[in-house]
Amino acid sequence: MGRALLKVLVPVLVVVLLGVTGVWADTSPGTDIQQRVARLAAEHQIRELNASLVATEDERFWQHHGVDMIGLSRALLYDATRACACQGGSTITQQLVKVVYLNDTSWGLNKVKGMALAFKVEMLISKHQILADYFSVVPFGYGLYGADAAACAYFGRHLGQLDLAQDAVLAGMPQAPAAYDPRAHPTVTRVRRQVVLAAMVGDGYITPGQARAAAAAPVISTPPPAAC
Repeated sequence: MGRALLKVLVPVLVVVLLGVTGVWADTSPGTDIQQRVARLAAEHQIRELNASLVATEDERFWQHHGVDMIGLSRALLYDATRACACQGGSTITQQLVKVVYLNDTSWGLNKVKGMALAFKVEMLISKHQILADYFSVVPFGYGLYGADAAACAYFGRHLGQLDLAQDAVLAGMPQAPAAYDPRAHPTVTRVRRQVVLAAMVGDGYITPGQARAAAAAPVISTPPPAAC
């Protein structure tokens, strides 16, 4: 009886040992847990802000490969019919490379360079990383760079603590940070926030009820909060 049991147990133990060894070798060493936690935290913190920005600035962000030919063609047609440089048609990726590589300007040859760089960047990093990078370096006016710094300055909270109304304010700022400063121009900022919320509803990110609730919130606290 003992030998029979042993004959069964030994192969089972060998299989279990091999399985555990294989799983051990096939899983992460665990040394990167802090980096993974930081990445996940960042993803959760900017998820709603990502939706706000994409809906407002680059509605085909998840489909294009750095340059939105539909948006660019529409912008060129708009500008041509009005004899102005009113719309740039730049994607979020183009805006990122403009800040990082082109000294924050897209005039002349830099426009073409920005398109080439945008294609290259999208072949190298993920869309989520592009958004995270964008929100790390984009100017928010008055020497503020990055969404978290802006959240602290304008709302006294870190990025992950903002509500939908505050996210919508930040998402609407990069186009003209000084003009949409909620402290200096609350009325203009309120109008811009409504544009962002309407875009989010149109793209299915939020419901009309959520948009109405966010639109009813103050643009900024009075008195202004202390920076975090």
